[in-house]
Amino acid sequence: MKVYVAGPYSADTSNEREDNTRSAIFYGVRLKEKGHSPFIPHLLHYVDQQYPMRFSCEDYVEWDDAFLKICDGFLYTGASRGSDRELQIAKDMDMRIFYNIDEVPNSE
Repeated sequence: MKVYVAGPYSADTSNEREDNTRSAIFYGVRLKEKGHSPFIPHLLHYVDQQYPMRFSCEDYVEWDDAFLKICDGFLYTGASRGSDRELQIAKDMDMRIFYNIDEVPNSE
């Protein structure tokens, strides 16, 4: 499955945003180990670091949504304004939703 990793990103400090990115990477690696293809939107953190102020928040949302809409599954790792919005999109699309990494089956 192509699985979208959703969880908190925005935070008051760059260290907290980095921690949130590392957490999402952890889940992406676990998904890959289970045989899936994760999409980790948090990796855009590094785009923003390389090209600060080049893209707006809306640009990143649009970028993420393009991938969310082609995923087969959705891993919700924690609440935030963004991840809750993405969760609603996944529900509206009748996507397979997982609330815990252990709920994700191994790929066959």
